Amino acid sequence: MRAAFWLVIAIAAVVLVPFAVSNRAPVSLGLWPLPFVLDTPLYLLVLLTLLAGFIIGAAGAWLSGHRVRRDLRRQRRRAAALERELAATQAQLADRSRAAELRVPTELVVARTPAALTQS
Repeated sequence: MRAAFWLVIAIAAVVLVPFAVSNRAPVSLGLWPLPFVLDTPLYLLVLLTLLAGFIIGAAGAWLSGHRVRRDLRRQRRRAAALERELAATQAQLADRSRAAELRVPTELVVARTPAALTQS
């Protein structure tokens, strides 16, 4: 994953550095109702526009994933609750099996009554 990241960075640098060097001419940027005019190099204007588009796209993707993240949080909470319930049920089952092992069978109790002993 780290190699892929650096590969993308290297390709971007190979493309963007010559673009920036080739487009250093100043461009006047103005917005009609405002009296301000900004003189900036063309490469800076293009790169800032690309950066703004990237940030807006990333924000849109992050916001669209809200439902998935919410559902994932709910599922994690439900899984944790079910795990707690399973542990409690297994503990109850273990207690019942221990109690059943300690319980004396009724057949033995009946066989040891005095009447049964005298008949032998």
